[in-house]
Amino acid sequence: MNLHYLRTVTLPLLLLTCMAATAHHSNSQFEVLNVQVMTGVVTDWQWSNPHTWLRLSTDDGKGGKTEWAMEGRAPGILGRAGWTPKILKPGDTVTVHYSPAKDGTKVGMIARVTLADGVIPPQNS
Repeated sequence: MNLHYLRTVTLPLLLLTCMAATAHHSNSQFEVLNVQVMTGVVTDWQWSNPHTWLRLSTDDGKGGKTEWAMEGRAPGILGRAGWTPKILKPGDTVTVHYSPAKDGTKVGMIARVTLADGVIPPQNS
């Protein structure tokens, strides 16, 4: 293989692949030093890689509902901590401690979940 090909094609592709792999794990879109609390009803619980997702319907304070999407830890991490794909079900009421998105959208990063019976599933292994 000639050196020119290596420099102009292969090396840039390798660098792009490395950047994409590390860029995914940034929490920069969330206000990680700002933890808020919300109670809502589970509308969907997605046990999928690379992150789990919890979708909630919350009371907007005006008689309506607001939908939120909460990013959680990876299934492998949660599974080792005792979580299961069926730990949360649509219709369950939960309280979530979360860091909100910096852009003001209805998205957050989960810090802790408390089930309606007061049980707090472990977050880390």
